[in-house]
Amino acid sequence: MIHDLFFAPFAMGFMRRALAGCIALSLAGPPLGVLLVLRRMSLTSEVLQHGILPGIAIGALLGGGAALGGPSLWAMAAGGFAAGLAVVLLAGVLARATGGREDSQLAGLYLLALAAGVAIISATRGIDLVHLLFGSVLAVDAPGLLLMAGAASLAVLGLAVIWRPLVVESFDPDLLRAMGGRGSVWHLAFMALVVLCVVAGFTALGTLMSVGLMMLPAVAARHFSARLAGQVGAAVVIAVLASIAGLLLSFHADIAAGPAIVLAAGAQWAAGLLLGRHASLRARFLT
Repeated sequence: MIHDLFFAPFAMGFMRRALAGCIALSLAGPPLGVLLVLRRMSLTSEVLQHGILPGIAIGALLGGGAALGGPSLWAMAAGGFAAGLAVVLLAGVLARATGGREDSQLAGLYLLALAAGVAIISATRGIDLVHLLFGSVLAVDAPGLLLMAGAASLAVLGLAVIWRPLVVESFDPDLLRAMGGRGSVWHLAFMALVVLCVVAGFTALGTLMSVGLMMLPAVAARHFSARLAGQVGAAVVIAVLASIAGLLLSFHADIAAGPAIVLAAGAQWAAGLLLGRHASLRARFLT
């Protein structure tokens, strides 16, 4: 019984590829999510996962196919990355040009991007909207795994390069300026890495769920550690466990992989909220 429930599903090639891809994302996404929470930009990831949709749809059309795989996968990823960067850059330009807040510009742009993406998909035959929005473990073929692992590797390396100035800028931007650093440069580089991880996750998790593996572990980690390094480590562990549990739930219950993984991460967040060492109900009422 235990073997059939926990081990037998991963004897299948597509499940092993999905697990390998999700573990790669679990190593790259949660550290970015922890920094988004630290910088009070948690909902920015939600904006970006909608913002990439029109780019992915256009990439599918120009790439010669609508399936999540084959030669169109890289075109879809490139289109999504370009669209995500365009949303970030345009929001910053509009905020500086009008004197308004960047988050309000992002809100307007993501609504337009989401509507444009859905309109493109609905007007085009052959694009599976359900799989595009919510993901499918069956979509993680060899090109999909290469995309997820490659993007995750670039994100980890990029974050290692910008980690120190980014953390300094997050806690004390005035200190970074006094040290001669340009906060806007590090911010843009950080947002590019976030977009990269969001795009990498759409193959298995879908465009509407790709940030779940990034943000829920990051939010949950705050209940288990008060230190930044501890939160990063806890977030990665939570994401890996959510990937395994979510894929098993998706396989046995025949539901989409994206929601299953997000639900598994959400269960761990709920456990941290109730029983965690920090900012939890247990910490507040029983200590």
